[in-house]
Amino acid sequence: MTEAEGSWICADGLPRLVLRSGRERSALRRHPWIFSGAVAGVDGAPAPGAMVRVESSEGETLGIGQWSPQSQIRVRMVAFGQDARFSCAARLGAAVAARMPLLSSGETDACRLVNAEADGLPGVVVDKYADWAVCQFNTAGAIALRGEIARRLTELLPLKGIFWRPDADMLRREGVEAKPETLAGAEPPGRIEITENGIRYHVDVREGHKTGFYLDQRENRRIVAGMAAGRDVLNVFSYTGGFGLAALGGGAESALNVDVSAPALALAAENAELNGFSGGRFQCVEGNAFEVLRKYRDSRRDFGMVVLDPPKFADSKGAVQGAARGYKDINLLAMKLLRPGGLLATFSCSGAITPEIFGKIVAEAAVDAGAGFTVLRRLWQAGDHAESLSFPEGLYLKGLLLRRD
Repeated sequence: MTEAEGSWICADGLPRLVLRSGRERSALRRHPWIFSGAVAGVDGAPAPGAMVRVESSEGETLGIGQWSPQSQIRVRMVAFGQDARFSCAARLGAAVAARMPLLSSGETDACRLVNAEADGLPGVVVDKYADWAVCQFNTAGAIALRGEIARRLTELLPLKGIFWRPDADMLRREGVEAKPETLAGAEPPGRIEITENGIRYHVDVREGHKTGFYLDQRENRRIVAGMAAGRDVLNVFSYTGGFGLAALGGGAESALNVDVSAPALALAAENAELNGFSGGRFQCVEGNAFEVLRKYRDSRRDFGMVVLDPPKFADSKGAVQGAARGYKDINLLAMKLLRPGGLLATFSCSGAITPEIFGKIVAEAAVDAGAGFTVLRRLWQAGDHAESLSFPEGLYLKGLLLRRD
């Protein structure tokens, strides 16, 4: 996009927000978050989501940010430097262009188009499912841009509709309430069919987790599929069966899927039928994962591969200790269920659990399991879930692929 094609916002003329003395370091390092305690004052009363010019206590322009008066993260930066400029349309164009090689590869027709801060659009998440875009606007600034985002997406892609799926927990921190809304085109159907690595999935974008599917695990599902041939697979926290279906597609003998949600398992069974996996190869067990795995351990059941993809155990640094106990327990149980030569693909999506912490937790579980394990691969979120070097919080999904000795 050329400068003439986009609407550019410059720092000059914006309401002025001044930081406390010595609190400009994060902005100088291009970290996008400015917390409430760093703010000395702001001119007037900018509306939630409004753009502001961020200045140091000495009057140096640090960049442009979006004002969130009800959030602990008071400002989210969208551009840096004395000559900062911002164009939502240009950022969207760059984000979509970065995903086009993936969409053109034939590997999938579903991916993350915009990954918030990593794409220079804080709070903006846009996932593409076949001919539909599903959005989450998780900040006041993102909500303020939703109309422009919808218009630009319709210019960039041939979409049947653009649907806003609010995350109530995230918006509560912003002091905002919102209901699901179709922003452009038609309302999405109850099921959207996507294809990933040759496997077909039905996605529920209205009631499913996140925007409907865990797109961030796409590359890891492919890796698991490549290691699954001839193995009986236990897929724990299975949701709608993603890893189990991928494993069967890779030649696994069977996939047993465990989840606490009956609706998720019903959709998993529907996805198995969609792919022609019948004859008992794909089975579902409804129940608490910890309890089910303890039952299997006590009955001396074993498997050739176990996948652990639990929900977020830690929402903050203060929850890390309790989360670590949960991660250790579930990994210890899984390790006890692996026969020699078996594989464990284990993950954490808790941003507060760093890769180093997660590695130590899993290593401690291996000691308690009384068995040796070899790290075959370290696993991460898919490439379309981009990560910025100046925003390490954007790296949230980490995993290990282990082989029991």
